[in-house]
Amino acid sequence: MVAHAAFIPTWPKSHDQWGMLVAILGTTISPYLFFWQPSQEVEEDKAKGRRMLYRRFGATPVEIITRKIDVDVGTFFSNLVLFFIILTTALTLHQHGITQVETSTDAAQALSPLAGKFAGTLFTLGIVGVGLLAIPTLTGSAAYALAETFAWREGLDQRFRGARPFYLVIIVSTLIGIAMDFLHVNPVRALYWTAVINGLLAPFLLLGIIFVALDRKLMKQQPSSIPSVIIVSVATLLMFGAAIGMFIF
Repeated sequence: MVAHAAFIPTWPKSHDQWGMLVAILGTTISPYLFFWQPSQEVEEDKAKGRRMLYRRFGATPVEIITRKIDVDVGTFFSNLVLFFIILTTALTLHQHGITQVETSTDAAQALSPLAGKFAGTLFTLGIVGVGLLAIPTLTGSAAYALAETFAWREGLDQRFRGARPFYLVIIVSTLIGIAMDFLHVNPVRALYWTAVINGLLAPFLLLGIIFVALDRKLMKQQPSSIPSVIIVSVATLLMFGAAIGMFIF
């Protein structure tokens, strides 16, 4: 039954189901990754001594293969974790009629069969660990995105005095996150709607990536392979389809 439900897709039957599909796609292919990943590649190049722009043009075949493996392995494990989160929640909460998860306490119940009375502690440790990973990534990607939009000096290798707007975005973003907790914003609903917004924005950014990837001049005569472009194009169409379905049904 689990295998059938996991690998045989069913058509969403309501607006809420379409919205959840958009949210899942949005949290899997998040727009912030489009800014964070390339920015970190540039940071690594700078760390290798390639501080001048002309030194960072192009990439060797070895670098391309290494980055491809890095992205493929990271994507595989992140989606594997997502799959088991959905599976565990379906077999615990949903199986017992709990379909409205409004608080972290509700979500922690999914771990009860595994951790028993320590479910809350285990969930808390997981939240803290994920937060320590997510905070620098999310605030940093926002800073990189705004810095590139307004041509600010950017980079975590820069001193605060030399990249003041860049670091101020990181500081303000962190303070907003802290303020949301004191304002009693529902974290589960905030995460859900953030994922939905990501799912609506991501396909437009994917279109831009496809156009850039096919441009031989921009890619320094190393455009993306046709199979890669086809995969990204299919993903883009599916995300557009899910977004349209959310507004129609």
